[in-house]
Amino acid sequence: MRLLSLAPDRPRRGGPRHLPSGSPAPPPPLLLLLLLSGCLGVSGAAKGYRRPNVVLLLADDQDEVLGGMTPLKKTKALIGEMGMTFSSAYVPSALCCPSRASILTGKYPHNHHVVNNTLEGNCSSKSWQKIQEPNTFPAILRSVCGYQTFFAGKYLNEYGAPDAGGLGHVPLGWSYWYALEKNSKYYNYTLSINGKARKHGENYSVDYLTDVLANVSLDFLDYKSNSEPFFMMISTPAPHSPWTAAPQYQNAFQNIFAPRNKNFNIHGTNKHWLIRQAKTPMTNSSIQFLDNAFRKRWQTLLSVDDLVEKLVKRLEFNGELNNTYIFYTSDNGYHTGQFSLPIDKRQLYEFDIKVPLLVRGPGIKPNQTTKMLVANIDLGPTILDIAGYSLNKTEMDGMSFLPILKGARNLTWRSDVLVEYQGEGRNVTDPTCPSLSPGVSQCFPDCVCEDAYNNTYACVRTMSELWNLQYCEFDDQEVFVEVYNLTADPHQINNIAKSIDPELLGKMNYRLMMLQSCSGPTCRTPGVFDPGYRFDPRLMFSNHGSVRTRRFSKHLL
Repeated sequence: MRLLSLAPDRPRRGGPRHLPSGSPAPPPPLLLLLLLSGCLGVSGAAKGYRRPNVVLLLADDQDEVLGGMTPLKKTKALIGEMGMTFSSAYVPSALCCPSRASILTGKYPHNHHVVNNTLEGNCSSKSWQKIQEPNTFPAILRSVCGYQTFFAGKYLNEYGAPDAGGLGHVPLGWSYWYALEKNSKYYNYTLSINGKARKHGENYSVDYLTDVLANVSLDFLDYKSNSEPFFMMISTPAPHSPWTAAPQYQNAFQNIFAPRNKNFNIHGTNKHWLIRQAKTPMTNSSIQFLDNAFRKRWQTLLSVDDLVEKLVKRLEFNGELNNTYIFYTSDNGYHTGQFSLPIDKRQLYEFDIKVPLLVRGPGIKPNQTTKMLVANIDLGPTILDIAGYSLNKTEMDGMSFLPILKGARNLTWRSDVLVEYQGEGRNVTDPTCPSLSPGVSQCFPDCVCEDAYNNTYACVRTMSELWNLQYCEFDDQEVFVEVYNLTADPHQINNIAKSIDPELLGKMNYRLMMLQSCSGPTCRTPGVFDPGYRFDPRLMFSNHGSVRTRRFSKHLL
């Protein structure tokens, strides 16, 4: 299916370009923008320099820890093997809407105030639209740097809600807008095409969403303007539920089962109450369900692999591949049976907060893997850095990892990132599970629940030459603490909070409070294991009044 104006059958370069009806006006002249913004760095002043294009491919719920990249053989070959793979990439919140908001704004959830997937949690709310959308990195790329900006796929989970402007709302910063109404689907969905609704049915050849996104992306590459650089964000539904694979892939991976790793189907001893409530061992029906979900998730990713291949080939055909950075990542991880939780995300453990990140582009040597600690709040700063825009002009919390991509030596880098989450649910008892605590949500038929209104926690994820740690606190009546040494315990089975050195525990608690109240540059200050770190225990009391973590704001801006 074609959503942009069509030209003759074969792709072409040059010639007149066709904009879809209802598209925004073209950006101001590039030269004027450059004079006003200084988006070109020193290296861009050379005669004949063309600023790089950028493509960001975002999967939905794709894990890294449990083999989520295994089905994507083409993606690994075309992006990972042609560039750099990050083995320590994390999200600041293991849930779709807060994580996507962090990607767009470069901010931690406590600064963009999107705390869960609901309108009440600021997901695509009018407050988000008014305060955060004008300052996203695509808005800067378009209004200041003169980039053509293209979006296709899932935006935020409540996008298109009537109480938030409906499908007529097109966020600032996008030249071309093809956004899915609300959450991931594969058939029977509605797209906002530059603010106009278009419904799709269940005919595979014209409606399968991953393929629709591929087609409209290729059309954009063929009919965009050649006078400005471009940024594309393609956000696929896969491998999010309902896990509907393309017909040709529905029989793939029949002998594949969810990994039976060391934390599969075991009781979460000495963990937060929400983990302890899971029933161990899981029922046979739960195991069968999660195995089937795991298999279907992989099947949906095969169409994403096809999309990546088509995109790379078209960039090459159009002569633009060598001047284009391509990022591939996911909004959060996923679990299938770990600590006897059947399927979901939202938890603080590696399987939910760690994601794939592969990057290729100009100046990136092939076949590289780096252990440098990055988070998705770094994507916006990195892409702005590529465009020549100074991070100091933004309020972003993240850091540009462009120097890492370019192979910089003796680079000073962070040793920790913040992970924070505020649970979904209402403070009432579930009538189908009366024995459980009030406020549980995302419950399975056997009353194993994946979330709760007070499932609110914050963590420091730390990586250095000597340490690989995670320190977490829960903001509820238990004031529960979890600490893991992932060097000795990569599956996070043993909570060492009661046995770790008290001095180190105090430093991690202090660092957590500093990060939970950070903003912009203060989010990039040295962590516990950075050489420049200075620990003043008096600040734990004088500035914060208590050693407990600061609560998330219940009253959003």
